[in-house]
Amino acid sequence: MTPTSKPHFPPRPEPITADAPEAIRRPLLTQSWLDLTFLHWAAGPADVVGVLPPGTVPDTLHGVTYVGLVAFRMHRVGWLRLPGVPYLGSFPETNVRLYSVDEHGRRGVVFRSLDASRLLPVAVGRLGFRMPYLWSRMAIRTDGDTVTYTSSRRWPGPRGAHSRITVRVGEQVEQPTELEHFLTARWGMHSAFFGRPMYLPNAHPRWPLRRADLIECDEDLVLAAGLPEPVGEPVSVLYSPGVPARFGRPARPAGIPTP
Repeated sequence: MTPTSKPHFPPRPEPITADAPEAIRRPLLTQSWLDLTFLHWAAGPADVVGVLPPGTVPDTLHGVTYVGLVAFRMHRVGWLRLPGVPYLGSFPETNVRLYSVDEHGRRGVVFRSLDASRLLPVAVGRLGFRMPYLWSRMAIRTDGDTVTYTSSRRWPGPRGAHSRITVRVGEQVEQPTELEHFLTARWGMHSAFFGRPMYLPNAHPRWPLRRADLIECDEDLVLAAGLPEPVGEPVSVLYSPGVPARFGRPARPAGIPTP
């Protein structure tokens, strides 16, 4: 991947904070993220810059950026202030994500793929929001302090792209490291909607984090997402029982006047 068409602005990123910078009082979406496992591998900025949305560059920590594989249970997705949907709004999900910063200094994540087990939310996400949702056969199983996540892609492909992740949950993180803050304290998502840059802010309580031991990781979702295949063990393995989250309205791109 080559950074041929990316912006050359030197962003001054906003500070990394463990708490959301502002509350979202009138949410566009509400949902909970439960039983999460975060796996991260270090990557060079040049390896990911070519797949980021317009108006963003890789967010880095000491010159390094990261590729994340995050498996969890989505719970009760709801619109506006309506109650979350119990069946269609609850499902396992596994996403591949990158770390970004825009010309306003807003840090965020960029999703390269989002495997989910409910077809209707996948269709709505793809058609309505142009998000890279994919329909997969998925399961989450817990045995004592061990959690296993499985995923096998159905549509649109590559069919059979898969992951199997097993972790053993360990001690509580009392004071997250600089890297752990960088990877988890993200208060927005960068994307493109019909070619226009989009930033979707979110807010949630401070992450309750636990460190975890990786027992098994058999996956090709990162490669299927158009990224270099991870080399070696993840540099960070974390688990969280989860948080409720709220998404605000998309931020208006620069240069578009407010009516």
